[in-house]
Amino acid sequence: MSALPSPGDNARGILLMIGAIFAFSLMDLLAKAIGQRADVVMALWARYAGQALVVLLLVAPRLASVARTRHPGLQLLRSVVLLGATISFFTGLTHIGLAEATAIMDVNPVLVTLGGALFLGERLGPRRLAAIALALLGALVIIRPGSAVFSPYAVLPLLAAIFYSAYALLTRLAGRDEDPWTSLLYTALFGAVVLSFAVPFFWVPPDAVTLALMAAIGLVGAAGQLMLIRALALAEAGTVAPFSYAGLVFAAIWGLVFFGEIPDMPTVIGAAIIAGAGLYVWYRETRAARAVHVGPRPGP
Repeated sequence: MSALPSPGDNARGILLMIGAIFAFSLMDLLAKAIGQRADVVMALWARYAGQALVVLLLVAPRLASVARTRHPGLQLLRSVVLLGATISFFTGLTHIGLAEATAIMDVNPVLVTLGGALFLGERLGPRRLAAIALALLGALVIIRPGSAVFSPYAVLPLLAAIFYSAYALLTRLAGRDEDPWTSLLYTALFGAVVLSFAVPFFWVPPDAVTLALMAAIGLVGAAGQLMLIRALALAEAGTVAPFSYAGLVFAAIWGLVFFGEIPDMPTVIGAAIIAGAGLYVWYRETRAARAVHVGPRPGP
């Protein structure tokens, strides 16, 4: 049995998780800015190419061992669905508010719970089903299909959440015997190669500001991934997971400061429903994991 993380490790893990979410929110901000100044495909390419370069530099001394994978098929499929998630999300947030897109994307934890039950045989009780239904209801409150303010671009973050949930489930299937750096390397390289073929068809001559934004997005994305890996190495996933909802706050701040976006009441209500449902699923799963770890409680 592995030792439980110390309080100090948990605290550092939480801080790193918040740092990772902060970096990812900056990446989204940069993607939206690049998409509006040039083209979203340029933002996607810069994000993956920058991350691939950073990862290659960091693993260069042991590249041969990191590049060795036990699950080549799963690594390819993981890379495909993660790229699909990034394309869907970046395209969506180029056209809708940052807070709106982030809130819809945040249904992915409950979708992972649903997918785990459907495809991995994990337990799914009525309370978790209710939380999943609530999260999807929250997404519908934000998207508002059929209303005058409905935008088809608002569906893209929901599609991104579905892709990302598939990525998370495939990561579970790959198991714990795969080096996290191996997964990070393959997803970064796959996206960089595919988008390098696509970006010439969407290239808009960038000005100095756009070039700076493109340079920053890859570095920020890589930094977020590294902090996330380190956070999960120091603390249990159940400890740091709730802090991912800090992204809603960061997204609302960036949207207001840089784009003058003020979330309307349905967006705030929908975000609260999604976050509440996600936190409830987290609570149920960590409680179940604790019960398995310590055994059943004695009767009264």
